[in-house]
Amino acid sequence: MGRLVAISSLLLALFSSFCWARDTTHYLPISEAMNTADAKAKLNAGVTFHFASTPKGAKLITSAVANRKTNAFGKSDEKACKWVFLSAMIALQDRAVKEGANAVTNIVSYYKKNERSSKEEYECHAGAIMAGVALKGDIVKLK
Repeated sequence: MGRLVAISSLLLALFSSFCWARDTTHYLPISEAMNTADAKAKLNAGVTFHFASTPKGAKLITSAVANRKTNAFGKSDEKACKWVFLSAMIALQDRAVKEGANAVTNIVSYYKKNERSSKEEYECHAGAIMAGVALKGDIVKLK
């Protein structure tokens, strides 16, 4: 009986170590994600994007958060992160179009409501099966 308990405990310890979710934080170049063929094809609704800045004369309509996840299984972290970043950008674009705006400004990473402002990088969290990007921005009308 003692041997069975020991083996069960060992198996449980091994199994539980495999179950812990990986959560790797990446800070990746915005320019690379924005210059993919998919981004060029899908981000074209007359909406401009401004990271960590707002041009003068912008008329604020509202603010928006896009929190997206994607399947990362079998993909590199970089590939999954670029894909989920694009998904978040499309959500911001769609919100701008819905509001009659022509820009999203002051875009910042907003993972778990922690704001990280950068003109060069976005934050992505990747695990064994999921990757996530959260962005927050101002929906505005530019002259």
